[in-house]
Parts: sequence; C-alpha cells; structure tokens
Amino acid sequence: MIRVLVAEDQSAVRAGLVLILGSAPDIEVAGEAADGEQAVALARELRPDVMLMDVQMPRLDGVAATRIVVGEQLADVLVLTTFDLDEYVFGALRAGAAGFLLKNTDAKDLIAAVRTVAGGEGVVAPAVTRRLIAEFAAKPVREPAADPAVLRELTRREREVLSCLGEGLSNAAVAERLDMAEATVKTHVSRLLGKLGLRSRVQAAVLAQELGI
Repeated sequence: MIRVLVAEDQSAVRAGLVLILGSAPDIEVAGEAADGEQAVALARELRPDVMLMDVQMPRLDGVAATRIVVGEQLADVLVLTTFDLDEYVFGALRAGAAGFLLKNTDAKDLIAAVRTVAGGEGVVAPAVTRRLIAEFAAKPVREPAADPAVLRELTRREREVLSCLGEGLSNAAVAERLDMAEATVKTHVSRLLGKLGLRSRVQAAVLAQELGI
C-alpha cells in the first residue's frame, strides 16, 4: 500500500482529495493536515510514502513545510497549486518537491501521479514541465545563481541527461534521444541527483535552466 498524507487547508478540497485517493485499491490516506505545522508534525509521526502539499497554508506555508519534510526525508512531496504558477511553487521545487499537480487534476491523473512519485519518479508531465521552467526562467532570481562548478562532478553522459531534464523530457524520451535503455537513464538520473545534492528531477531541470545547459 502507498501511504499518503494530505495537507490542504480548504476542508472541501481536502475531503475531495481524500475521497479520490481512498478509491484506489493500492493507496491508503494515512492522515490529513489543515496547515503546514500540522503537516510536518504528522509527517514525523506517520512517515507516509507521499505527501500532497498545498502551497498556501496557515501557520507554516507549503514551501517551508516541504523544505522540512524533504530535509528530514519524511516523505516525497507532491505540491498542489492553482493553475497560475507563482513564486511559492518555485520555492517548493527548490526545497526538493518531487513535482506539482494542479488542483483541478482529474481523479485518474491524481492517482497516477501519487503512484509515480511513490515509484521514485517526478510527476510533472513534459509539456507542463517546459512551461514551469519557462516561467521560472522569466522570473527575477532572488537567490544566488547556481555555480557552474557543480557540473565538474558529472560525467559527460550525466551532463547530457541533465540537459534533457532541463527540457522537461521523460525518462523514455531521454532514452530515445540519447539512444540508451530507459533503465540506464534512471541510473544516470539517480547518480546526478546524488552528485548535485538534489532531491528531485524537477530540481535538476530548474538547475539545468539556471546554468544554461
């Protein structure tokens, strides 16, 4: 069973998410949180596999909560947001979120996304990833720009894979472009994330854009 913690301050939205997730035979809703502080506390107590994290919540926002949950390796975080991408979403991705979902995502895609994250992959569809990255690149950077020196740790092949991630390509698309097995792509992604100290492929995509590779 995939154990999920739902963190959403709007009770109606939270109830809908719980209902949808509960309908899947392989997903169990382990807990519900109405604000960021409660989300972190429950994550520490329940250790879910996946956390659905709303961005704008009282007491502790989703970005700060994501940073704590990911930093303590309590769960993989899937950010919930409205259609308009904003700085909170980018902050959550910088904090290590595995990806993001729109709040109007249909039931089938929500369940599929949770399964994908639980399986260790990002959940942002390539087309949406490209939009996300474009929006990110267009915004003024408030934090220090990434240091190109971090790429010295990567092999040539790992740099190529990182570049593909920067374009929002899926593992299958990367495998096709670079003429390698999909399993090999997964291995390269895992290794480059470790070398770069990143928690998700979406973080890697943002880094690739920042570095212009």
